[in-house]
Amino acid sequence: MATYIYEPLTLANGLTLKNRILFSPLTRGRSGHSRIPNEWNLKYYSERAGAGLVVTEATAVSETANGWAQSAGCYTAEMSEGWKKVADAVHEAGSLICLQLWHSGRKSHPSFQPGNQAIVAPSAIAIEGDGVYGIDDKKYPHPVPRALETSEIPAIVEDYKKAAKYALEAGIDMVEVHAANGYLINTFLDSSTNKRTDQYGGSVEHRFRFLKEVIEAVGTVYPYNRIGVRISPNGAYNNMGAEDSVETYTYVAAELGKFGLAFLDVMDGLGFGYHNKARPMKLFEFKKLFVGPVFGNVGYTRDTAEGAIRTGAADAVLFGRPFIANPDLVERFKHDWPLVDAPFSCWYTHGPEGYCDWPAYSPDQGTKN
Repeated sequence: MATYIYEPLTLANGLTLKNRILFSPLTRGRSGHSRIPNEWNLKYYSERAGAGLVVTEATAVSETANGWAQSAGCYTAEMSEGWKKVADAVHEAGSLICLQLWHSGRKSHPSFQPGNQAIVAPSAIAIEGDGVYGIDDKKYPHPVPRALETSEIPAIVEDYKKAAKYALEAGIDMVEVHAANGYLINTFLDSSTNKRTDQYGGSVEHRFRFLKEVIEAVGTVYPYNRIGVRISPNGAYNNMGAEDSVETYTYVAAELGKFGLAFLDVMDGLGFGYHNKARPMKLFEFKKLFVGPVFGNVGYTRDTAEGAIRTGAADAVLFGRPFIANPDLVERFKHDWPLVDAPFSCWYTHGPEGYCDWPAYSPDQGTKN
């Protein structure tokens, strides 16, 4: 019987997660064209506050950071006010909230950019694949990004700091820097997507510099022990992965551990795609490398999460897709109640259907209200 996943976890910052079943970030595109968190978002997050920690969807740190239709932002006072309502609702429902700070980088499309300007990345290397969705929800070929000038990077770092300030004003408990899944920071970390010859490219120490500067900037707003980082050492999503990934993420995890961060969110599971360019790194490796709580992510079940925590490989585990149609996932786990599978067709639509209309379990429950 699972027991460890229901135990509380007190972080070094003094915040206590009421259990170790955490709600993972999920991009759902439900904040409208304004990108201001709304009543749908409030209902969605507060209904899932049975989790020990609610981590929000990837949230753009600036207008140019956007790369998904109708996803939320945190770069205006209006957006901050929207997040405040969400944070208040999550707190009232008994949980803590962490906002994920995001720049989409080369995963974006010019239609998201002011004046349809070029998307940016560390190097001019396009994603290989069947295309990217634009702001009109139509699919286009992946564009070749413009390589950022060295002089442009400090302004992007400052965008993360500004977004963190808006999050703090909204009453957000913690922030997570998104450094995974082929978005901007991840493309700086991986040697396959970073071919720069300046101080942000080449050696692993230089490729880590951008993430380090972002954390240092956000750390002027939130104390380091209220900042988490997400990495995806094994991930292939958005055409990622490199032959030296073990070397890279061994260094990254150890360096991140020096900050005294709130946690390290490791997408160790292979269900999101495995790059197969180096051996997969295991969660227990990061537990040895990183000083602080380590959270597992991707493809966990109740029992595998229990095993990871019981053996000491993880301090908690994040669940994403199981929470979509099971807002009361913690209770379903605890009582062995059946889980509902949300069809893919409802994941990324822009209305409330399939988003904030899933009921809590009842014996006579169908699949929807």
